[in-house]
Amino acid sequence: MTNLPSSSALFKSIRLPGWFFALCLSLLLSTLLVLPFFWLGTASGHDFEFHAASWLDAAYQWKEGIIYPRWTAWTNHGFGEPRFIFYPPLSWMLGAALTLLVPDLAAPVLFIVLVQTLAGLSAFFLLRRLVAPRAALLAAGCYVINPNALLMTYIRSDFAEQLACALFPLMLLAALRLCDLLEDSPPRLSSTALFALPFAGVWLSNAPAGVIASYSMALFFTWAAISERSWRLMFRGAAGLALGLGLASCYLLPAAYEQRWVNIGQALSSGLLPSQNFLFTAINDPEHTWFNWIASTCALFLILLLAIAALASRRFSVHANSSARSRKPFPALFLVGAASTVLTLSLTSPLWNHLPELRFVQFPWRWMSMIALVASCFLALVIQKRRGWLWFVVILLLTVPLASFLVDNTWWDEDEMSAQRDAIDSGHGFDGTDEYDPLGDDHLDLPPNALLAAALPVDSEDSSSPQVRVQIQRWTTEQKDLHVDAPSDARIVLRLLNYPAWRVEVNGKAISPQRLDDVNQMVIPLDGGSSEIGVRFTRTWDRLLGGAISAAAALLAAILLGLSRKRPASVN
Repeated sequence: MTNLPSSSALFKSIRLPGWFFALCLSLLLSTLLVLPFFWLGTASGHDFEFHAASWLDAAYQWKEGIIYPRWTAWTNHGFGEPRFIFYPPLSWMLGAALTLLVPDLAAPVLFIVLVQTLAGLSAFFLLRRLVAPRAALLAAGCYVINPNALLMTYIRSDFAEQLACALFPLMLLAALRLCDLLEDSPPRLSSTALFALPFAGVWLSNAPAGVIASYSMALFFTWAAISERSWRLMFRGAAGLALGLGLASCYLLPAAYEQRWVNIGQALSSGLLPSQNFLFTAINDPEHTWFNWIASTCALFLILLLAIAALASRRFSVHANSSARSRKPFPALFLVGAASTVLTLSLTSPLWNHLPELRFVQFPWRWMSMIALVASCFLALVIQKRRGWLWFVVILLLTVPLASFLVDNTWWDEDEMSAQRDAIDSGHGFDGTDEYDPLGDDHLDLPPNALLAAALPVDSEDSSSPQVRVQIQRWTTEQKDLHVDAPSDARIVLRLLNYPAWRVEVNGKAISPQRLDDVNQMVIPLDGGSSEIGVRFTRTWDRLLGGAISAAAALLAAILLGLSRKRPASVN
């Protein structure tokens, strides 16, 4: 008779992979993070309305058959703006998908849980290459609930940056492999592609995070090349950065080129300047100063954690119980963390003024996103020591009062998502964004309840209403078709802003639209008689070229991955 194994023996025989425990812990901590949402409503932080409107607008356009929206349908109360050209797509596409799959109120909660669970998993994949699995698991948990994540969850509601931070660990892991700084993980042909993918993912999630990632990785590769006395490492790093930017070119090139068509300078208006947002900076705006104090406190917590964990790890000591190779990653990591720390201080103001695109990070305390990652790496080292799990317990206990403070200092609204949905259902739309407003326009002056199309007299001084019949045959986000019968010359004004990507045709002939005197609202001049008006949002050359570069970069990445798989393993 065959003896059945006991239950204890059965459980011992089942070996679950380490990532499964990381998934469970990250999911648990992420769920705890959003518990206040269940009794307080939605945390309506600084950027919540912007992101929620983008999600709902993109989902609305998907129903129209527009897979990759560029122009918004409902911002500026239906006049639209080219928001989706300038804002990276990954976060608003994920948010749009969630609004179609779950109730509106659940979408931001599920977004946070998914992204922070991804953050914990990606941190575990990085940390398990540096420390033992248990230490990697606990340090990854600390990354899920780090102060920057708490700040973004409760007060900032910057879902895009939160997604980018979830990809940071994968990017850093790939950078370590690319520079041959990990034990038993020599770089291969695929290493460049494996770095480019998460690096491009960061750029396609959040532009300020992309700038932070670019400078951090450039510094990382430079240090690795110098310390290893190998210019080959510099070449590998440059190739990885270039391939990653190539993958993201479908977004980056149009966003860079078409800045000249919008008021992009408003992204650096008062309150958004780096000089006004260094740690603990006070300006003549009590509300701004109070928030900057909160963000600075979160950054200071992470800076202190990095410093204490780095000292306690003793990884820089030549007498440490570790091989020289296992210590290799940590000087480079510490350098990135130290540089990120210095950039939060006002003494680096000249760098913010002169380094390319750095000023568009806007808030120097944003560098705590990279500090949090590096701190987690050193924290994993000390957790690995005897009774190191106490570090996890202490951090967990310190997180509770910080989270409680942040929860008490944000705005909670049970109807926030439903109000955003009602803005579309009612046809009222959302407010526009200063920096994405087309040149020559002030979106604050646009009428909130404008008709889709209306007739104006040819002479602007004529106050009489022309007897014109306007029939709207098609009105979608990127296509407008109208039939107009006018007894004499007339002008048709549309609920639409002028933008160079719009192509306007009257009776099959392309024309240049006019504008109103006070706002950049599109006006189409017509001759008397029947006219067919067609307005299309066209694919401009920069979008075509950006897409082609991304396609070529994706093909190159696929080739590198394929060649690496086919390459036979070396025999020792």
